[in-house]
This record gives sequence, structure tokens and C-alpha cells, in this order.
Amino acid sequence: MFCKATLLTVAFALLASATPVAREPSPASGISIPLQKRGSLKNVDGTFNHEKAVREIVKLKNKHRQNLINIQNNLGADALPSEGAGIPPLATVPEALQKRGAVKLTDQEDDLEWTGSISIGSPAQSFTIDFDTGSSDLWVPSSSCRTCEGHKTYNPSKSSTSSKKSGTFRISYGDGSTASGSPYTDSVTVGGVKVTGQYLAAVTQESSEFEQDPADGLLGLGLPAISQLGHNPFFNTAVQDGAVSQGVFSFKLGQSGSELFIGGTNSDLYSGDIESHKLSSSRGYWQIGSAKVTLNGKTAASDFDTVIDSGSTIMTAPPDAAEAFWKQVKGSQVYDQEQGLYSFPCNSAPEVAFSWGGKSWTVSADDFNLGETEQGSSQCVGALSGGDLGLGDSTWLLGDTFMKNVYTVFSVDDNSVGFAELA
Repeated sequence: MFCKATLLTVAFALLASATPVAREPSPASGISIPLQKRGSLKNVDGTFNHEKAVREIVKLKNKHRQNLINIQNNLGADALPSEGAGIPPLATVPEALQKRGAVKLTDQEDDLEWTGSISIGSPAQSFTIDFDTGSSDLWVPSSSCRTCEGHKTYNPSKSSTSSKKSGTFRISYGDGSTASGSPYTDSVTVGGVKVTGQYLAAVTQESSEFEQDPADGLLGLGLPAISQLGHNPFFNTAVQDGAVSQGVFSFKLGQSGSELFIGGTNSDLYSGDIESHKLSSSRGYWQIGSAKVTLNGKTAASDFDTVIDSGSTIMTAPPDAAEAFWKQVKGSQVYDQEQGLYSFPCNSAPEVAFSWGGKSWTVSADDFNLGETEQGSSQCVGALSGGDLGLGDSTWLLGDTFMKNVYTVFSVDDNSVGFAELA
């Protein structure tokens, strides 16, 4: 189990700085893991898949609700990451959609999530995994799971390095279902980087939310404080064990050549310097402060924090901040008030860019446009929603919609997140 005192010492060692740091590219010394994109919030005809988006939003809200519970369990009741942060009620899928829960959702193979391969145990058992910087636990279906059809399962009895641990692992979802199972330790290999004694959960009951998911499970790349298992995430274990030459991992998410790079950066995938920003919170998230967002070159909001989350498809601002943002977009309309979704005229997508005291990083119009509200409509749904994730009154979450436009670097060594231009 990780030591709380050690965690706090490391986390507080390098905290917020409003001044970005430019870093020269370093030779690639890590391991490249190809990623495949799966799913979309657009239908074949280019319209917005509202039902799928609602389920994604509910899942996102409940993921971060559980993270905040984990922070309190791991660090204490007063340890939430930002002013105004609090544990919100469990988000639920609207009743009308719950009644259609058995209807299969169309997977359009485009930008909903990126998956890659890992192996667990000795001999190795292989899995397709969603890599998520917004959570910190590794879980896969157990061979004893009766609700995990269509997914590869982990059989601890077939691994000579597996050891069952005490406790339970459980996540609740908005449709009333859960994913739960038992903790184990075992060897885990990601892109050739192998660690031993890694804590993971073997899920014996899988939520219906995951029935259609192309990934078998999830590997969290967040920081230790949000681990429900209460132990180091895979990458922290790799750093601690000296399995990587640098305490750095990086993402390229795009239409082609997507990858997770473990143990450094891949200089073939970006150009120029990496603009690095110190973490503004010590409480488990890849969170950086002093952010600004512009609309068509004009400041729309400033001086807020941002959580960079590869496990989220869209971007989410606190409800009041999202409302203020969309009021500045000409022709915008409320599309789904309950889920905080807005639309804009399809023929005049706003130019949206984020900055943290340095360069401005633009979200492309294609990435910001989630599709027409209905076929032939002149309104399109925007990729910035308003929702209470419990992260605080001035904390936004930037998911893959933003990350597809930059090369993103996460550093345990420096407690920082950095961005560079895509090559």
C-alpha cells in the first residue's frame, strides 16, 4: 500500500506555477503502444447520437464521483482537490433511456475511446484496455464473471504470479448496475514494460454499461490518491521499480498513428518544444491551473483549473461556466438542459482555444462538432457540456476532444502536464 505521507511529500514537492516551461525534445527511450480508436458520438448520417452521449456523460460524472470518494478514503475528509469540490449525488440515466437499455448502440469506429493491448500474469493473458488518465485502478473481467460475455477474462488460477488480496472493488453506475470483484496482485506488462506485484481488480460482476464496450477493461493512469484499491497505479509502480527510464508517459490521439508512449516521449510524433505546466493540485488528478479559453480570439473565461482526462470523450465545464461560455457563441441554443448540452449553427463553428500562460492550443472545428441535432438540421451539438463533476466551481475537464489536437505529456518526475504541436 502506498504511504500517505510519502504521497503528500512527492505531490507537494512541485506544485502550481503560472509560468509554462519549454522543454527540449529528448531522445525516445520508452516503449510505444499503438492505440486503436473505437466508437463515436456521431451516427453514420452525421447526426449526433444523443443516447450514446447521455450514457457517456453519466458514466463520466460517476467516475469522478467515485474518484472524490477515493480521495477522501485515501487522504482524509478534508482532502478534496479544489475550492467548491464536493461529492455529488449518483448521476442516473434518464428513465426513458433506461427502458431502452437493451437496444444495441451503433459503434461508428471514430474517436469515442482509444484502446491498446496489455498482458497480465505468468504465462501472459492478453487484454484490450482503455487507458484512462482520469482514474487510477486496473480492472479486467474475471473468468468467474457470468455477465462479461464478449470480453476476454482473467483467470488468476492459471497465473503462477497471482495472489488474491483482501477487500473488494466496486463501482456504481447511473443505470443502477455495478462492476465489482476482488483485488489481486500479479505481473502486468504494458508495451514491454513489466512490473510485478501490481494491484488489480478481477471483476466478477460487470455493469451493463460495459456490454457494448470494445475494451475488456481499464488501466488507470491517474495519480495514487484516486485509487479505489488504495495502491499505486501501474505507471507509478513502473517508476518506483525502475522499469522505465523516465517517469513520463505521453499520448497522441488522432485519425491515424495513435499511441501511448511509456517512459518518455516519441519525438517523431511532435514538433518544437514541450510546454510544461506544474500541477495545481496534489489530490490525484492531472490538474493544471491559470487556464484561459478563447472564442474566435476573444477571452471567454480565464483563471480556472483544468483536469486532462484521456478517459473522457468531450469537455465539461461547471454548469454556470458552460452557460456563460455558450451565451458568447452566436446562434447557440440549449440542446439538452439536463445533460448540459448546447448546439450552434453548423455553418459557423466557433474557434475555441485553451492556454495556460503560453501558447494557445486550438480545438479543431471537426472535433468541436459532435454532429447535427437531427438529419438536415442547421444546428450541431458542441463538444463542451456543462455538468457538476464535483471537481469545484472553477475546474473544467478536458477530454479527448482537446487531446486530439495536441501531443500530451504527463510527468510523474516533474508533477506536470505538457503539450506540443503534433508533427
